Amino acid sequence: MRLYHSPTTPYGRKVMVLLLETGQAGAIELVPAGGTPLDPGTQPLATNPLGKIPALELDDGTALYDSRVICRYFGDRAGGTLYPPAPRLWRTLTLEATADGILEAALLMVYESRLRPEDIRFAPWIEGQWTKIARALDALETGWTGHLEGPLDIGQIATACALSYLDFRHGARGWRDRHPRLAAWHKSFAARDSMKATEPQG
Repeated sequence: MRLYHSPTTPYGRKVMVLLLETGQAGAIELVPAGGTPLDPGTQPLATNPLGKIPALELDDGTALYDSRVICRYFGDRAGGTLYPPAPRLWRTLTLEATADGILEAALLMVYESRLRPEDIRFAPWIEGQWTKIARALDALETGWTGHLEGPLDIGQIATACALSYLDFRHGARGWRDRHPRLAAWHKSFAARDSMKATEPQG
């Protein structure tokens, strides 16, 4: 199997952490890929017409894309332990969706500052994205501690990758200052071998 991937993509990191946690990293060939909404670059357009990574090409040529689909595939391949039975499953998937929403807003902030010419950047747009992130962080701090501290699942992996991305691209925002419980959980989770092995560089 071929996984189109970049070491700085947080969605790809989520897949890689899952692969390492389930002992499946050796089952895939990593193919470097990258681009932006303005320039697809080396994105695997034949595998994912949306021009996004990660994208997975199975041995039979079938393409899977969107990190949630790819993670679900590998989770099922590993026996499904990261996707618990209902009713916990619905909480797990909601936590993953919350983490992915944080990532989406954080990436839009990066695109606004990196891709849009400086004279037409819209600061309220950037702050509006951060407001979404701040609300999600508040919700994680007050309503998700018990789940985060429970058995390992995809929601935890997604959350850890999202928080690490905030450190990576938006560290000056100081998200930890208002979220001490979430910060303590993240510090512990980030010490896992799978997280240390996938830390983004650059």
